[in-house]
Amino acid sequence: MTDDPLDPTTVTCFSCSQTVELATLPPREALVVEGGWRIAHAFNSALPGWLVVLPMRHITSMDELTSEEAEALGSLLRRASRALSAVVGSAKAYVMFLAEAEGFAHLHVHVVPRMEWFTPDQLGPRVFTFLGGPESERVRDDDMDELALRLRAAFAAES
Repeated sequence: MTDDPLDPTTVTCFSCSQTVELATLPPREALVVEGGWRIAHAFNSALPGWLVVLPMRHITSMDELTSEEAEALGSLLRRASRALSAVVGSAKAYVMFLAEAEGFAHLHVHVVPRMEWFTPDQLGPRVFTFLGGPESERVRDDDMDELALRLRAAFAAES
């Protein structure tokens, strides 16, 4: 079955199900929506500011992007990096696309703040140690929403 975000009865993808509910999503799930993309805070992260950039339509590979979507993605990634620097004080942002986890094949690009305080065990691909840990270590919903609003303002200033 192909996911059609306009038809909620066909949605089987987690990311597409959120697109269907876009109007009611909290700030953490729709930090920025533009150019066919949605930026959300990662829901299972212990690192404040771990973002995911998702296309509004169901695709699973970069080669499925239209020229317009690819151009918009490039701009969003640059602006996300700048917003993370301004709001959370990151030294730079890691940008990664894997989409291999069970149930998460929908294309999503991770934009992760690389903080100055990272230990050697948290650098590069080891940054994934911030994902999927115990619930007690994850960024709380209220904190993600507050951060999302601050990041949204930084994005708006970049436009």
